[in-house]
Amino acid sequence: MRTMTCAALGALMLLPLAGQARAGDGPEFWGCGELWRNRNQIYKDAGYCFTTQRAVRSFGNAGCAHDSIEDVPLSANQRRDVAEIRRYERIRRCPR
Repeated sequence: MRTMTCAALGALMLLPLAGQARAGDGPEFWGCGELWRNRNQIYKDAGYCFTTQRAVRSFGNAGCAHDSIEDVPLSANQRRDVAEIRRYERIRRCPR
């Protein structure tokens, strides 16, 4: 019975760690594919109409409303996220 109590206590002690960031959670840990997907997901969510075959295959254009990327209404947080992702794409020399 004591072993079960120790195991249960050990599991409870680990619970607070579940909500903490882990390696791989942010753009500094993402590869080029993840950076591309996350950046374009922001544009998809904001209604951008994709033009490249890769993006159309990945995201589709159903419900899109903006043909020009400059016309996509992004919040300040979304613009910051896109800028950060692009920075890591440059650092990693990801293909355009």
